[in-house]
Amino acid sequence: MAVNTDRAGNKPLIERRSIDYIPEAERHGRLFSQFTLWMGANLQITAIVTGALAVVLGGDVFWSLIGLLIGQLLGGGVMALHAAQGPKLGLPQMISSRVQFGVYGAAIPIVLVCLMYLGFTATGTVLSGQALGQLFNVSDSVGILIFASVIVLVTVLGYRVIHWIGRVASVIGVIAFVFLFWRLMSQTDVGALLQIRHFSWSSFLLAVSLAASWQIAFGPYVADYSRYLPSNTSAVKTFFAAGAGSVVGAQVAMILGVFAAASANGQFAGHEVAYIVGLGGTGATAALLYFSIAFGKVTISTLNSYGSFMCIATIISGFKGHLTVTRLQRLVFVLVIVGTATLIALLGQHSFLGAFKSFILFLLAFFTPWSAINLVDYYCITRERYDVPALANPNGRYGRWNLLGISVYVFGVLVQLPFISTKFYTGPLVAALGDVDISWIIGLVLPAVVYYVCAKKWHSAVPDQLILPVEQNSVVQPKTSGAGRAAAQA
Repeated sequence: MAVNTDRAGNKPLIERRSIDYIPEAERHGRLFSQFTLWMGANLQITAIVTGALAVVLGGDVFWSLIGLLIGQLLGGGVMALHAAQGPKLGLPQMISSRVQFGVYGAAIPIVLVCLMYLGFTATGTVLSGQALGQLFNVSDSVGILIFASVIVLVTVLGYRVIHWIGRVASVIGVIAFVFLFWRLMSQTDVGALLQIRHFSWSSFLLAVSLAASWQIAFGPYVADYSRYLPSNTSAVKTFFAAGAGSVVGAQVAMILGVFAAASANGQFAGHEVAYIVGLGGTGATAALLYFSIAFGKVTISTLNSYGSFMCIATIISGFKGHLTVTRLQRLVFVLVIVGTATLIALLGQHSFLGAFKSFILFLLAFFTPWSAINLVDYYCITRERYDVPALANPNGRYGRWNLLGISVYVFGVLVQLPFISTKFYTGPLVAALGDVDISWIIGLVLPAVVYYVCAKKWHSAVPDQLILPVEQNSVVQPKTSGAGRAAAQA
């Protein structure tokens, strides 16, 4: 299917829209941009470190690679199902949570999503600060501040610039990773590393969880970057474009991390950026690698900051009753978000690796139930039949608080507690399972089943078909029932 890109040519550099619906006349882009954006977002240093954790924490090289791949596919499938919602609804991801949680109730998971963005932005800023510090011969703290300034600029410019940077990051990332793999192969006997096999369920499932949590964490904002695609864009093709880019990029980066950590003889932890660059050489080559690391982090850190802006705007708009955000408000939101993340990075830069591992694993307890509820509702209960105008009306179809969605979400978080194993908290059943953390599996499956059964019985009335806002000066208006037209014009 050909996707029209002509409409993108006259779009302003600074994004005009924020969390509001994207009219058909403003839709543009190609499916390939979804692939390049998500591959560029994953071909970066934090993904390398995440993969390295599988062996740093005791895993076997061969089985860690298998576990990471399984986790990528499972988590990537969840992530890509969210991506497919973007073109159909023309909305950021978390706005659609109002269908399941209510206009006010959606603030509950959104607040937690904001915390996730802050954490990922802060940890990414630490690594980027290390790279820029080496590149410009300044302290890591100065490098962190330089990187934060770039993120503010790109986030304020918005959607089109983010996609452009994603394409450039993909090219730079591929070149850098091919070079690093070549250097690694020339310095390390990879075959010997793969032959040293000691299987452990706890280490294997840790690798699966690391990759799955990495992918699932994209779910709350992946549709933010597919919502400008024309509404007739194939959902299946959107699924594969975004999912393949993310899975391929992350798996390549994590493979490099596994091999690097396995051959480092204990020198990787605490010196992640310097060790990776050291694989490539010194002098001009090292400078280029430091630049590629910093540039690769621009994409994902911008996605996190942009997603944070979307989430904060969504929370505020839910209580204000409309979906518009001024450019000045956008700038203030972004400055607050990036400023907070930068402060966290400056304060926590010397205890990065252990804190990061605990952080990304603990996140699963809050985002797997949300993903389960959102996906089951969208694909199995409402079957894409949303009343988009009602998402801005607390007194409308979806109400202020949806007790069904909120109750299942709370259940989904609580039911994981006995199975969580992190530095923050360890559940009572973890030891009996051989220290294996299976909480994310529980958090996906049980809430999905409970929500499906309960929603089939108690879900509020679903529109006959998708109801979109009435678009001014459009040639073709979306078809709705009589009740649907009334809701769309309310």
